[in-house]
Amino acid sequence: MMKAVILTVAAAIGLAGGLYLALGSGESPAGSDVSALEPLRQGDMAKLRLATAPGSDTAFTSQDGGDMTLAAFEGKYTLVNFWATWCAPCREEMPQLATLQDVFGGDTFEVVTIATGRNAVPAMQAFFEDIGVTNLPLHRDPGQALARDFGVLGLPVTVILDPTGQEIARLQGEADWAAPEARALIAALIGAEAG
Repeated sequence: MMKAVILTVAAAIGLAGGLYLALGSGESPAGSDVSALEPLRQGDMAKLRLATAPGSDTAFTSQDGGDMTLAAFEGKYTLVNFWATWCAPCREEMPQLATLQDVFGGDTFEVVTIATGRNAVPAMQAFFEDIGVTNLPLHRDPGQALARDFGVLGLPVTVILDPTGQEIARLQGEADWAAPEARALIAALIGAEAG
């Protein structure tokens, strides 16, 4: 009996904690009302988990070979996509992410692609060339330190950061980033037209 009560209380605390993390105050530190995005979670975007969580200051390798952190993108919403050259779903969604960058990229939004694990630069370049992507960065996370810091398990994983670098949303697995609901969600997030 006592064990059942303890398990019930533990489950309730876990549920409450999960709801707190998932809903929080509905506000990211930048003041974005992420709960307002809830009605836009349709189609593949239904897999998008809205939650505020700390970002990361873990360094990764920039496309020019130097060290950088995600702090370089603070001041704008950043869609960080973790991918790899061997990832078939990544091949499908990368051109869609490139289109998002074309449509929304600028002072308020940027798509940042980071190949995690063992991805040789020539193979990454060939991957982008094969699928016709020319506008996304070839950043690398060869030791998977950044991916580990974000708790990335499996690929692709997409994390959306607010302008302060806080995680506000995450999508595990592939998604149709060209779908109207994906564009509507990004547009609502940054206060733009859906394009």
